[in-house]
Amino acid sequence: MKIKFTLFLGVLVSSSLLNAQSNTVQNDTLKEVIITSTRIDLPFKEDSRTINIITSKEISNSAATNVADLLQLVGGVDIRRRGTAGSQADLYIRGGGFDQTLLLIDGIKMDDAQTGHHTMNAALPIEVIERIEIIKGPAARVFGQNAFTGAINIVTKKNLENTVSANVETGSFGQLNGSVTVGKEFKNSSFIAHVGALTSDGYRNNSDYNNYNYFLKGVFNKNKQPIELIATFFDKKFGAENFYTTNPDWNEYEETQNSLVGISTTFNTGNFKIKPRVYWRRGQDIFLLKRDDPSFFRNLHTTNKIGLETNVSYTSSIGVTGFGIDVSRFSISSNNLGDRNRTLANFFLEHRFKIGDNVDVTPGVAVTYFSDFDFNAFPGLDLGIQISENFKAYGNVGYTYRVPTYTDLYYSDPATSGNPNLEPESAFAQEVGIKFNSSNFFATFAIFNRDSDNLIDFVRPDTATGIFTATNIAEVKTKGLEIDATYLFKLNDFNQSLKIGYSYLDDDILDQNTDLSRYSLNTLRHQFITQFSSSFFKNIRQNIMYKHAERTTGQSYNVWDASIILDVKKVSFSITANNIFDAEYIESGFVPMPGSNILFGLRYSL
Repeated sequence: MKIKFTLFLGVLVSSSLLNAQSNTVQNDTLKEVIITSTRIDLPFKEDSRTINIITSKEISNSAATNVADLLQLVGGVDIRRRGTAGSQADLYIRGGGFDQTLLLIDGIKMDDAQTGHHTMNAALPIEVIERIEIIKGPAARVFGQNAFTGAINIVTKKNLENTVSANVETGSFGQLNGSVTVGKEFKNSSFIAHVGALTSDGYRNNSDYNNYNYFLKGVFNKNKQPIELIATFFDKKFGAENFYTTNPDWNEYEETQNSLVGISTTFNTGNFKIKPRVYWRRGQDIFLLKRDDPSFFRNLHTTNKIGLETNVSYTSSIGVTGFGIDVSRFSISSNNLGDRNRTLANFFLEHRFKIGDNVDVTPGVAVTYFSDFDFNAFPGLDLGIQISENFKAYGNVGYTYRVPTYTDLYYSDPATSGNPNLEPESAFAQEVGIKFNSSNFFATFAIFNRDSDNLIDFVRPDTATGIFTATNIAEVKTKGLEIDATYLFKLNDFNQSLKIGYSYLDDDILDQNTDLSRYSLNTLRHQFITQFSSSFFKNIRQNIMYKHAERTTGQSYNVWDASIILDVKKVSFSITANNIFDAEYIESGFVPMPGSNILFGLRYSL
């Protein structure tokens, strides 16, 4: 296997030494991207927050197989995976927990009142993604619940015209992936359909998986009042060896299902833009402590969320006002957590003032009601100063919150106990930063601070006590900085891209004993990421990715990945090498990540 990697790297290096032919492909520009995950739609360069964009071109050039792999390359984002593409992954931003980061699909909130462990189960196949918007910092004012440390909005493609594409991949650990994506345009409608499967024998004992995903997006009545429909379904079955325990004999196992149906439209009436939406999300999770003995310990949770929301923006002589209301009903049926439900209502209001040509001020507030918790208001303020055409300074402050999940409140097993007396988490966060945007160089530098109260963790009083109990731990202060830069350039008329990201995080929770805390510790103290995407031939593209991580527990590791893509008319061939130098590391829990592995891919498009 190492010989294959050596040869593969040799191809990458040697290709960079050869002369290239002419290529007229143009670099993408972020200036044209409209950020749609906020209440007020704004061009990327005008937004006064820290936002990263993964464009469709970056996705197609990456040779990534899933969203988790894409987010691994964003500074300040911590994707803690348990195994290869088909296994569970948790999403963290700026040191927050997996329950504190909100995932959205086309603006639909995919929060789960059971547990944040299921957040990434809703992530879409990359074939249907137009871009990914990563909003860092407190976002409760904009999104409400669960946007404690940030939010990620996956924006799907609007259309694929009349196309059909098929993808097949195979490689180490018996990996076999396949998918078909179809786009069709009609006179008054269009649709995108996708079906995919990912399977593997596993890279260690009890790490096999069989995962299936389905996606449908349609636009109807396009010539009058367009109505958009989105529907997704994900079915995952996987061995969960030591995901939650250290016992080598139990062979843990898990099955999850996640589905979404949403209908939306947009009315443009004078100065008003009105976007109503109705949606339904369903989740199901089956966990077996012993795969071959379901009766030993079994958890079954089924959740449903039905929501109705309307977002409105109004443009006047004094700026743009955004407001909206979001009402949802959540229910759960569980053999462990019981049968429960809660009603949520959020009202949002913000206004963007323009002071002269160079200053923008956006105050806002979110008022939230939970049927099992009190009313709360969460104000915030964004400030931006356009220093020059390409250079902008910005800052924001805001309050944010998270109510306990049902797992926090009611979960029970021999080693874990929920706490029905928990209080909601809250925080006051501040951020200052600068942005530079030009046709070929984009950079952001941000410093942030977060003062958190009542953070929830499962802790135990001493190592002799085996039960971890959900607890509102003491006040936690978190501070850090982030640097992101992208440089686009050409060599011999071929497009090249160099991305660098660095984040530093410090929090005083480290005074706790690591043996007494289950989740809050082990954040990324230092994170350095670089990606070089190159093309030296007309039809060949290469990527080299490097990640350095140093966690608060002292563990550090370095991981190198690389890929090469060859385009021949309507066919693309790819080779992806992961963890090239066979680093030994753990991202989450007790699960060692795979060693060196390789994946071969073929994509055909009509």
